[in-house]
Amino acid sequence: MFYMLKNENAVYYECRYSCDNALYIRLDSDAFFITDSRYRIDANEHVKGAEVRISSDLYAEAAKLLKKHKIKTIIFDPKEWSVAAFRQLRNTIKTELKAEPYFSHKKRLIKTDKEIKILSKAVKLGAKAFDTFAKVIQQKGFGKDEYALTHMAKSILGNHGKYALSFDPIVAINQNAAKPHAFPTDTKLKKGDLLLVDAGLKYKRYCSDRTRTLQADSTFLFQTKQSFSRKKRQKAYDTVLRAHDNAIKKARSGMKAKKIDALTRDIIDKAGFGKYYVHSTGHGVGLDIHELPYISSKSDTLIEDNMVFTIEPGIYIPGEFGIRIEDMVVMKKGKVKVMSGN
Repeated sequence: MFYMLKNENAVYYECRYSCDNALYIRLDSDAFFITDSRYRIDANEHVKGAEVRISSDLYAEAAKLLKKHKIKTIIFDPKEWSVAAFRQLRNTIKTELKAEPYFSHKKRLIKTDKEIKILSKAVKLGAKAFDTFAKVIQQKGFGKDEYALTHMAKSILGNHGKYALSFDPIVAINQNAAKPHAFPTDTKLKKGDLLLVDAGLKYKRYCSDRTRTLQADSTFLFQTKQSFSRKKRQKAYDTVLRAHDNAIKKARSGMKAKKIDALTRDIIDKAGFGKYYVHSTGHGVGLDIHELPYISSKSDTLIEDNMVFTIEPGIYIPGEFGIRIEDMVVMKKGKVKVMSGN
């Protein structure tokens, strides 16, 4: 197979190293990592299974390689390229370019046992960070606004710089939690408020992703069993938890992704909250925070063992509150195994 990659995570998957200015080319048994002189030392130390080539013009170097090997057609993922970069590529390389969207994501769909071990470690580190964050909020979080709480979450999730973050954490209070991808506001946390936290960290470049929703009282934990003083919030929370648990209990290898989506959506629909469930049930996680498979009502992807994805049903009532419960899971021996704690 002949293909060319540009995305950093796609390149890393192939040769265990990447940087912000590189091309990876695979020509059957031959592989090449092309970068500029700034990365000469690191590339030569860390690239595995590929010949390192240093050039001030990556595309010209790629063109020479393809001409030398008499390559007539090469696969690329159009989602990896900006319009400007693609034009430069097209003007330099005369080989026919065959577009295959999600090329690397498809290769990474089934995780290896080694990858699952790394992902499990990332999830456990993330869960531990959630526990630490809970203690910090109890000690000095009340009276702080969402900006300050988000800053605290970033520091704790990253263990003060030791780990990169999977994405910017979401820390949302009451009405702001009704926005699935909420940005922080100047709303200050008070006792009795609903608090939603969605966050993750990276371990050896692999991501974790977790969401918990709770009522912020004097003491609390980011666990799935929660109590709320307001009946509507409790009903919505219990509905989301049933949907979450139903998918984890009943999902099987060989199911289509849309069937797993229905395992959460049907419960939320029957409880009368269907119009407030505004996103899919989950997404794959790996080197990227969003990968295949997508657990959506439109996806015909067959779920197989060693696929890793999230289960994250939610209810979002505008102007009132939002609730989401999210865990990363892996398919093992035909069934779901939750990778995180309670």
